[in-house]
Amino acid sequence: MAAEDVKLIGYFQSPFVLRVRIALNIKSINYEFIEENMMSKSELLLKSNPIHQKIPVLIHGEKPICESLIIIQYIDDVWTTGPSILPSDPHDRAIARFWAAYIDDKLVPVLAELRTARGDDATTSIAKKMSEGLFPLEDAYVKCGKGKTFFGGESIGYLDIALGCILAGLKVIERIANMKVLDETKVPNLVKWADKFPQDPSVKVVMPNDEKLIQLYKMFIANEQVE
Repeated sequence: MAAEDVKLIGYFQSPFVLRVRIALNIKSINYEFIEENMMSKSELLLKSNPIHQKIPVLIHGEKPICESLIIIQYIDDVWTTGPSILPSDPHDRAIARFWAAYIDDKLVPVLAELRTARGDDATTSIAKKMSEGLFPLEDAYVKCGKGKTFFGGESIGYLDIALGCILAGLKVIERIANMKVLDETKVPNLVKWADKFPQDPSVKVVMPNDEKLIQLYKMFIANEQVE
C-alpha cells in the first residue's frame, strides 16, 4: 500500500505512538508519519480525533482510527498477509487483551506520575509502585509465552507491544530514582524478555533512546520550575 494511503499522527516520545509504529513495522506497511505539536494541536488532529484530541491517530484511506490498542487490532484485522499480532486462539486473544488493559490501567498511570514528581521520596514511590505492578506480569509471561521467547511466542505480539512501549519509561524511572524496577531477583523472566524485545527489527528502528528521554525529562522539570 502506498505511503499516502496510510498516515500516522503522533509524537516520537509517546509510548502509545510507539505501539502503532511497531505494529506497522511488523506488517511491513508503508506509512507517512505526521509529527504532532502537542502544545499547539493541528487541525488534522482535532478533526481526526475530536472526542479526545489525543495521539496516536491512524488514517487509512482518509478514515481515522483512534486509541493505540484499537489501532493495533485494526492493523492486524486489515493486513492479514503479514505476521499475526494477536493470538489466533480466542481464549489466548482474550487473555492478551486482559493484560494489555491491565498495563494501561495500572502501569501507565504510574509512569505518568513522573510529570509531577518532585524530590527523592516522590520518585522512589513511583519506582516502588511500578516494580510492584510488574509482579503479576511475570506470571502472565510464563503462562502466555508458554516457554517461548515473547508473550506472543517466538515472535512479538499484541501483549509484547503493549508492555514494550513503556520500557524506555522504566529506564527513566530507574535512573531518576536510582532503584531497580526490572529486578532480576523479583521478575527474572521479564528481565530476559526486556533485553530481547528492543532488539527485534520491528522495534529497534523506532525505540526511543533512553538518554534522550532522560534529558527531555530534565528539561521538562526545569521548565516547570521556571514557570
